Amino acid sequence: MQLYNTETRRKDTFTPLKSQEATMYCCGPTVYNYAHIGNMRTYIFEDLLARTIRLNMPLKHVMNVTDVGHLVSDGDEGEDKMEVATTREGKSAWEIAKFYEQKFFEDFDALHCTRPTVISRATAHIPEMIALVKTLEEKGYTYRTSDGIYYDTSKFPRYDALVGRSRLEGLRGGARVEMSDEKKNPTDFALWKFSPKDKKRQMEWDSPWGVGFPGWHIECSAMAMKYLGPTVDIHCGGIDHVSVHHTNEIAQSEAATGQQYVRFWVHGEFLVLRAGKMSKSGGTFVTLQTLRDKGYDPLDYRYLCLTAHYRTQLEFTYESLDSARKSLQILRHEAAKAVETAGRQPAALTAALEEAKNRFRAAMEDDLNAPKALATVWEYMRGAELNAAEKVEFLRFVDSILALDLFRAPQPEQSEELPPQVQELLQQRAQARAAKDYKKSDELRAALVAAGYSVKDTPQGQKTEKIK
Repeated sequence: MQLYNTETRRKDTFTPLKSQEATMYCCGPTVYNYAHIGNMRTYIFEDLLARTIRLNMPLKHVMNVTDVGHLVSDGDEGEDKMEVATTREGKSAWEIAKFYEQKFFEDFDALHCTRPTVISRATAHIPEMIALVKTLEEKGYTYRTSDGIYYDTSKFPRYDALVGRSRLEGLRGGARVEMSDEKKNPTDFALWKFSPKDKKRQMEWDSPWGVGFPGWHIECSAMAMKYLGPTVDIHCGGIDHVSVHHTNEIAQSEAATGQQYVRFWVHGEFLVLRAGKMSKSGGTFVTLQTLRDKGYDPLDYRYLCLTAHYRTQLEFTYESLDSARKSLQILRHEAAKAVETAGRQPAALTAALEEAKNRFRAAMEDDLNAPKALATVWEYMRGAELNAAEKVEFLRFVDSILALDLFRAPQPEQSEELPPQVQELLQQRAQARAAKDYKKSDELRAALVAAGYSVKDTPQGQKTEKIK
């Protein structure tokens, strides 16, 4: 399997550190607001990666939930996003965290993303974070300011590992953050923040340095190393995490352990609107519920994400989502047609079927080339290389990775123009045919005729006309 590694800036052959199991850590949601579909694009690509890895070996997948410590500024200034949400909604920080975590996983599940092996909440791992900060303090990497304990980035030679030397010079010149009076270097970052003396925070803890809360970056290092050890095979996230969050994770983790923190850094690109990057702070974001309210299925959006490589920007438009929805419906019609034609005879393990599976697999193992894998699926479904039973077996294999629910009964065509009771009969008949219950299918055809509609089965699905 080839994966593009942000640190080496090339595609490298992936092998796990331990032969019996691969490990992967993914940056999860900050649960102060709804996740937008740009966020969810990242989790879809990570799910594709997890499913593809599991073709070859077991995978231990850890994802965090940031429910404290994520400040509104990369410069370690401003309020914690959780505290901001309490003012906005009039709820406690704990209530905010619980509500938005639940909503996140509802979207996560609706997109058919596989739940991680371990879901780790930041608030449940404060002792591990304090212990990691203490280790860094004992090794001489920290200093104290009036508002917290900071990491001295000038003491870590590999601080440019992800961003490169020239870009790091720009960051150190102040491009990333404003230089405060107490920071030794512009890129230094908070490991532990002190609670304000004039205000009681809802989320704060005792520590050797005083009452406060963890910095955002220390959370991921502490939790990743607790569950996966000092060296993690793969660390994923959005491309926006490269220059700050993941750069800081490397610095604090490797300074503490003296070992390589991550072997493969894998980052997904942005989903963009014509107005620019989708973002919560800018108020330009669309949620999965927005799509549902407009009549789209979450898997329509998953299909759309498969049409672009995870390392390229994807522009979101409703026109492109309409196209994805139509393509998915056609693919489900092809699946239903193959099931009906194949009957009860299972596919033999033929050379043609193995070649089809291998071509699809090779595309996914080439740095998750989902567009190429999807093109391979269409080629075999429309070609004559596979018989119907083989197509069914091929699609079952494909769906174990793409997770598009390809054998769901496709929606009958023209449903918008038909009375609700006729739509319901058509849907029941499509399900009956997918289940090979032809007796029930004939009964439902008779019911449709009695209601004044004829129905004809075509490769594209059921064609319905009003009887004149």
